[in-house]
Amino acid sequence: MSRSDTKAVVRALLDERARTYAEEAGIHLKDTPQPLYRLLVLAHLLSARIRADIAVAAARALFAAGMKDARHMRDATWQQRVDALGEGGYRRYDERTATQLGQVAELVLDAYGGDLRRMREKAGGDLDRLRALLQEAPGIGPAGADIFLREVQGVWPEVAPYLDGRTLDGAKRLGLPADREELAGLVGEADLPAFAAALVRAALDKDVVEGVRETVNET
Repeated sequence: MSRSDTKAVVRALLDERARTYAEEAGIHLKDTPQPLYRLLVLAHLLSARIRADIAVAAARALFAAGMKDARHMRDATWQQRVDALGEGGYRRYDERTATQLGQVAELVLDAYGGDLRRMREKAGGDLDRLRALLQEAPGIGPAGADIFLREVQGVWPEVAPYLDGRTLDGAKRLGLPADREELAGLVGEADLPAFAAALVRAALDKDVVEGVRETVNET
């Protein structure tokens, strides 16, 4: 693919899919405790074998029910968590996830005082250490850690550029470079979280790839 074609694909991708999953869930992400915690909840929900739109809707339902921070999530009853998940359509894993969300909230409060910036400090700039700390939370495996880090790179600069295997899968489907550094160089740092999210959507949905190609062919 020529350089001009590559630029056209990136532009079309960002024009059509330039929203992070956090934005879709109504999270205005910044480096403060509540948005970071809400992102962890979203990463947890997205990492299950369930459609992303359902995970996003479930996160919105949890937050609308008042479970916006670790303390309120912990203090909610198990049934309240189940009900909110069900309202978002997250029914296949609702009971197990409701339990895990309570456990994660407890861990975040006990280990970090409800503030995930303390996890960041504990990692000391070591990305592998940060991934490992994220996976100490019940229900957060490698996929959940990747989701969190793809999104948080916009407010934790030391994480960027974070383009994991799923984003590279999307890049390959679009004919973009499969090298992380080369891929990251196609956009500015401010666009990395949205770019990563768009690449994931391309990896998961062939309609995204076809839509980008149609847009490029029309220009």
